[in-house]
This record gives sequence, C-alpha cells and structure tokens, in this order.
Amino acid sequence: MNTNDAKEYLARREIPLLFESLLNGLMCSKPEDPVEYLESCLQKVKELGGCDKVKWDTFVSQEKKTLPPLNGGQSRRSFLRTGGPGSGKGTQSLKIAERYGFQYISVGELLRKKIHSTSSNRKWSLIAKIITTGELAPQETTITEIKQKLMQMPDEEGIVIDGFPRDVAQALSFEDQICTPDLVVFLACANQRLKERLLKRAEQQGRPDDNLKATQRRLINFKQNAAPLVKYFQEKGLIMTFDADRDEDEVFYDISMAVDSKLFPNKESAAGSSELDPLMMLDSGEVVDTGSDYEDQGDDQLNVFGEDTTEGFMEDLKKCKIIFMIGGPGSGKGIQCEKLAEKYGFTHLSTGELLCNELSSESERSKLIRDIMERGDLVPSGIILELLKEAMLASLGHTQGFLIDGYPQEVTQGKEFGCKIGDPHLVICLDCSADTMTNRLLQRSQSSPCVDSTATIAKRLEAYYRASIPVIAYYETKTQLHKINAERTPEEVFLQLCTAIDSIF
Repeated sequence: MNTNDAKEYLARREIPLLFESLLNGLMCSKPEDPVEYLESCLQKVKELGGCDKVKWDTFVSQEKKTLPPLNGGQSRRSFLRTGGPGSGKGTQSLKIAERYGFQYISVGELLRKKIHSTSSNRKWSLIAKIITTGELAPQETTITEIKQKLMQMPDEEGIVIDGFPRDVAQALSFEDQICTPDLVVFLACANQRLKERLLKRAEQQGRPDDNLKATQRRLINFKQNAAPLVKYFQEKGLIMTFDADRDEDEVFYDISMAVDSKLFPNKESAAGSSELDPLMMLDSGEVVDTGSDYEDQGDDQLNVFGEDTTEGFMEDLKKCKIIFMIGGPGSGKGIQCEKLAEKYGFTHLSTGELLCNELSSESERSKLIRDIMERGDLVPSGIILELLKEAMLASLGHTQGFLIDGYPQEVTQGKEFGCKIGDPHLVICLDCSADTMTNRLLQRSQSSPCVDSTATIAKRLEAYYRASIPVIAYYETKTQLHKINAERTPEEVFLQLCTAIDSIF
C-alpha cells in the first residue's frame, strides 16, 4: 500500500475523527486504566454501527457534556467576539471575562502558542507562514484547538472567545461541532483607526502578523468576510454591534449593559447598545482603504478584493444565473456542461480544473495548496470559494450565467457559497446507477492512458455518494432541485437539462 492509498483508506474509514474522539474522551475522563477505557470505547463504536457514527464528543461523559447551570438553571454561556484587526476585541474580551467571572480564550494566542511549542512540526510551520502573511489559519485546525481548550475547562460558567469566527465557514463549523453561541459581539471601527492601532501595536509587541503586508491582507480579508458573517448572525438574532471608534471605557460600558440584558432580562440595556446596523457600519469606503499607506505592496490582490470591484461584482452577479451540476464520475456531467454552456452562453467552471490551473501557477497560494495536498489533507473550502469567486469575477460582463460542476462537495461549502455569493438558482443532479457509471468509466479507460481499475472506480463512487447524499437532501428543501435520469442517451439527457434550465428564465 502506497502513501496515497493509506491516506485514502484512513479518510474513507473516518479514522482521524475516531482518533480525535478517543483523545477527547481520554482528556476528559483521565481513566486509571487507559487501555481498558479504550477497549470500552471501541466496543461502543461497534454498538453505534461503525466509525462514521462517531462524533468528536462521543466518548465524553454526559456530566461533562451537560455544562454547569448559570443564574437559575440557564446553560453555560458562550460569547463570540469579532471585529476588525485592531478594533479592541482583546481588551474588551478580557474586561468582560473579568466582570462576569468567565473564562477568556484568545484564538490568536492559542494558535501562536501552538506554533511556538511545535516549531519543528511541518504542519505548524506552514500555519505560521500562513498567519504571518495575513491569511486565516485552516478552519478545522482552529476548531480543533478551540475544542481541545474547551475540554480543559468543563466547569467554567461562561466562555468569551476573542477573535472568532473570522468568516461564515468558521461560524458554521463552530455551531456544527461545538454549540450555537448565546451572543456575538461585533466591534465596528473606522479603517484609519484600525491601521493606526495595528501599527502602534507592531511597535510595542512585535507580533509577526502585524507587519505592513500582513496588515493589508488582514484588512482585506476582514472586509471580504465581515458583511456575510454579520448578515449570518443577524438572521439568527444573535449579534450586537458597537461603535469601537471611541474611548474603550465607553465601549465597555455599552457592552456590559448589553450582556446584562442578555443574562438578566429584567435589567434595561444601555441605550443604543444594539441599535447600530452592522451592515451600515461596514460601508465599503469605511472598512478598508486599500490604497494610500500600502501602495508599495502592489496591486495584484487589490484588483480582486478592492472596494469598487467587490461592490460591482456583487451587483453584476445578481443579474447572472448560477447553476450547480451534481453527478458522479461517469454520469456524463462534463459533456453536458460543455453543451449547455454553448447553448445558453454560460461560463462552465469546474473546481477540479480551477485547482489544476492554480497549481500550475507560481503564486504563493499555489504553494500553500500544494503543501496541503502533499500532506493528504483536503484543500480548505475558503480557498476553493476564493478560486470560484475570482473565476466568476473574470467572466462578468460577457456571460449569461455560471454552470458550476463538482461543487459543493459538502453542505458547509454550499452554505458558505450562499452567504458570500448567493444561493444557486437551480441545482441539477444527474441520477445514474453505480453499474452504469462503472461501465462507462471502464469503457472510457480503454481509450485513455489513465486506466481505472474496478476497485478504484468503486472507491470514487463511494466517495461521491458519501459526499453528495447530504448535499442533495439540503438543496431539496432550499431551492429548485431537478433530478435528471442520466441513464438515457446523451441527446435525451440534454433535452431534459434544457427543460430544467428553461424553467428559471
């Protein structure tokens, strides 16, 4: 078995998640006989029906899961604190934690300490490089560090998490794997003030991610991610926004009154504490001024994430149709996408091709993607979405819509796409039996230098079904989903597809 086969086997059998769950159980239970404890855990896995039924907290005892009550029977409180770099999140989070006796967690410090303590580890060396350039650390790494920290403090009455989430994908992952927060505090601050604070902090603390280039990139990332993140929590009724462009004591007073009203409903909240519209506070001209101080850093990133193009991008995109094409290997989606793109004037985007094109370039992002893939890890959904967004931006003005094939591969990707770009107008699923797809792939391999064995095809089909079933179920209740019988001839399938697409015009 070569390295790739081993990695594929581990991923397919959900082994990494099993190990994580076992470690979490050991950390919480601290058994006298760890071997006996692990044996009992593995027996439980069998009773549950296999590794795919295991979650990160499967082996955490119930008393650890049911966190201590706070103030008359309410569950333990969790607060997320977000805002631009330099908005004062850390200072305000510490004050709130001290006022209420809550535990304070800085996600940035968690990652920096881990990097410092594992400096010889290749994975963490790569993450250090990512952070130093102003990019976000991989989502699952961040979530794992937060989970492990929370497991060490099961008896705390409340948790204040500073600097998290940074984007919608992180928010979704937090809710899916940990909990829904009680309150999200967003600190809105003028861009010029953010830059001044960051440069001052760089002089005083010497943090590696406070260099000029990283600061520019962090502000661009903040602008790109903040509005969808705020909108997401607004729709859930969880977010409160505060003007952080004031004296820190004034900001702290307003936050305290708002938290009081959340914990103790009989008290009145501070006037104006939650009346700010977060989306109004994120005016494009206010959040990031990517010019002026950073002209020497170059324009290669600004033409994608700069102010005017981003606004125009979202406006123009609303005029275009977005269609997701889902289908297994051998279902014929590649050929059908080409024909549909020609007939309707669509731009056909394949996430696989976008990744290949990026890898063939010499960009910093391509080096990051290559490192991730060489480790056998999945490319983060944020990078995939960024590649899609850039490709869509490049086609705006001369396309009637986008036909996106091979995406999303999981529900979280679909939700993130919906929050940051928009929900698809149509999702098409090419319904084809495993036998038919297998026969087509075997016939194709006879005329191709890349020969797929029956075992390889079976693995590909298994991976497809495992990923696509929850995605299809998600879109069945959310948008127009058309299932097309792909067992028929290509001509008959094409006619069905045209009927489906005509329905959205």
